[in-house]
Amino acid sequence: MENPLGLLRIRIIRGINLAIRDLRSSDPYVVVRMGKQQKLKTRVVKNNVNPEWNEDLTLCVAEPILPIKLQVYDKDTFSRDDKMGDAELDIVPFIDSVRTTNIPNGTIIDRIIPSRQNCYSEESCIVYENGQVIQNVFLRLRNVECGEIELRLQWIYISGSKGL
Repeated sequence: MENPLGLLRIRIIRGINLAIRDLRSSDPYVVVRMGKQQKLKTRVVKNNVNPEWNEDLTLCVAEPILPIKLQVYDKDTFSRDDKMGDAELDIVPFIDSVRTTNIPNGTIIDRIIPSRQNCYSEESCIVYENGQVIQNVFLRLRNVECGEIELRLQWIYISGSKGL
């Protein structure tokens, strides 16, 4: 990718009350995309509608206006994987917060309130913590009867990049 601004580390922490797509449970995994980049996937967690992944996926950010798209699937062996919902995350407020300078540790830079225009299921704070900008997020899955995904965003600077 030409002229990256930096890297966005997305820690997919866990799923909460995900939809049942097999007989009594599901075998969920998460797919993350941003723009035309290759999709990134978590591992499959067998027989669990409250899976814990705690996996870091890293995206190279060249255009900070593109949303992050998450899709949750149930892994099937003999048929196409079942959809378990999707969510979209606008990273513009996070990127704007990364651009903030000279702030004390523990400062809340921004707050995002859940609304009909976003997938947030609860208020999310963007915080300056130990020299890094961090955002903990709970996303409500769309196009499904139930389910949320918890994740954490962290900006990683690349030496020699054009920066933000």
